Amino acid sequence: MLRYIDNKKMGRSSHDWLESIHHFSFAGYYNPDNMRFGALRVLNDDEVQPHRGFDTHSHKNMEILSYVIDGELTHADSMKNEETLTRGQVQYMSAGSGVYHSEYNLGDSPLRFLQIWILPNRNVCEPAYGSRKFTLEERRDRWMHIASGMDKSAAPIRVYADINVYATIIAPNTPLDFEINADRQAYLVVIEGACDINGIPVYERDALEIVEENIILKTRDTCDSSHILIIEMAKGS
Repeated sequence: MLRYIDNKKMGRSSHDWLESIHHFSFAGYYNPDNMRFGALRVLNDDEVQPHRGFDTHSHKNMEILSYVIDGELTHADSMKNEETLTRGQVQYMSAGSGVYHSEYNLGDSPLRFLQIWILPNRNVCEPAYGSRKFTLEERRDRWMHIASGMDKSAAPIRVYADINVYATIIAPNTPLDFEINADRQAYLVVIEGACDINGIPVYERDALEIVEENIILKTRDTCDSSHILIIEMAKGS
């Protein structure tokens, strides 16, 4: 089963320093029929203006990934971690029993990043933070495995949830498949570009719910490439 989600029908919020697209209910956008997809609770496409950001705030019992698309994301937290990430790089945080952090765009250009919250399969663990400075070439015309909750996974980021996160940048005329096994599902986001997925046109910032169905992606001829993120998980988790 495939369900196409047009980004123009997603939730939105607008401030003088922040423009957000909400894939699921978040902050001022509330839809009781759109609270989450399996273990995926939040996916926000945020654009932050220069020298602005999210002031220090708390999280608890949530697995959080931030995927930088453009600009600079500077993180600081109560565990004394502080660093700046750029395009294609990923930070992760197990909020566990509780952590405070801030996220700022200290650069001179807008910051765009995906904010992803995943429901953990265990609560009240010790909070933890890390990052991976992936290169764009690592995902060129192939799936780069970013994060996993599987014990024997080769993904460099480990989370407390039965999920797998992948990203790719695919050129035109380079089909790429992805297998969704029985009792599994996935949420796909077109970050940049546009592609056809099993014959369905999916454009920048659109999404696709995939349940127990294998897919083939092809970048549309109108684009130089398509930048895709997919979160695979247990069905109905």
